[in-house]
Amino acid sequence: MVANVEDLTVPQLPEQPEGEKYASGLRARTRDIWMGGFLLLLIVGFGLKNHAFLSRASWLNTSNTGLEVLLVALGETFVICTAGIDLSVGAILGFSAMVGAWVMSHMAYSHGAAVEVVVVGFVVTLIVGMVIGAINGALVAWADVPSFVVTLGTLGMATGLALIINNGQEISSIPSSIAKMGNYNIFGWIPLPVLIGAIITVFCALLLGKTRFGRYTLSIGDSTEAVVRAGINHKFHLFKVYILAGLLSGVAGLIVMSRLGAASPTSGSTDNLSAIAAVVIGGTSLFGGRGTILGTVFGTGIIAVLLTGLIVINVPPFWQEVAVGAVLVAAVYMDQLRAKRKAAK
Repeated sequence: MVANVEDLTVPQLPEQPEGEKYASGLRARTRDIWMGGFLLLLIVGFGLKNHAFLSRASWLNTSNTGLEVLLVALGETFVICTAGIDLSVGAILGFSAMVGAWVMSHMAYSHGAAVEVVVVGFVVTLIVGMVIGAINGALVAWADVPSFVVTLGTLGMATGLALIINNGQEISSIPSSIAKMGNYNIFGWIPLPVLIGAIITVFCALLLGKTRFGRYTLSIGDSTEAVVRAGINHKFHLFKVYILAGLLSGVAGLIVMSRLGAASPTSGSTDNLSAIAAVVIGGTSLFGGRGTILGTVFGTGIIAVLLTGLIVINVPPFWQEVAVGAVLVAAVYMDQLRAKRKAAK
């Protein structure tokens, strides 16, 4: 009886045929295995080229770099699964961290390094990320402005506002306990922020792969018409997806601020490219309807290993973005080939 009531009150999407569902799952697993193998090959290759790449210091640097990209890439995964794009995730990271640090620095004059200063600063940082995500979502969902245009606009606004807050300077007058948390390593090898990031990643994987929220997200990217016919409020769902992306960018802002012990207006300035690259490399289709969090994790790992590995083997730093851009173009090309093969069937 309870099941029947639920069927009447909750919109239901058409079930995918079992054979097609199995084939789709098999392709996803195969793709993830290939990505994992390529990541392992990169690690071994850089390790053989320079043994310093396998050192503790190199691992800590790679994991911290990868975590920053991963958190914004998680939100980007949900957005791209809806066939959208969010160019503002890196700018949200920097702006939200600057606002949170500004609040903490002003509260510190009257409250010192009290716990409530840190709590309020963290909450403000997350709220700022969610507010910008909500602006993106509202304009995309209800104003029907293309996501590329909306997020390009909020990218510029968030970048400019981050510079305005403290005249282009970083804010370092925040409680020292934040830096201690951000640089604490469990057993010397596992940064505390990485452990927190792992928990968030597992949550996002379950959200996308095992819940109605994830199913609606993928269905909107696959066929908005089918979602509308199923009676689902797809506009409100898109709104929530962009809020989630903004929230995760805010979390990334907290992580970067805690690692540096300060907030910089330029934090996250190159994360847009890296996040989109990580998502697409991980197998999420730019056309929407297909994607996994595990793929994004592997894609992020490839980006992080590339960024650190090129430095370790003494490649000039400005080649990093060239490498990431080239990998992104290759991944998009492969995605288009997959889309053409699917359309030809």
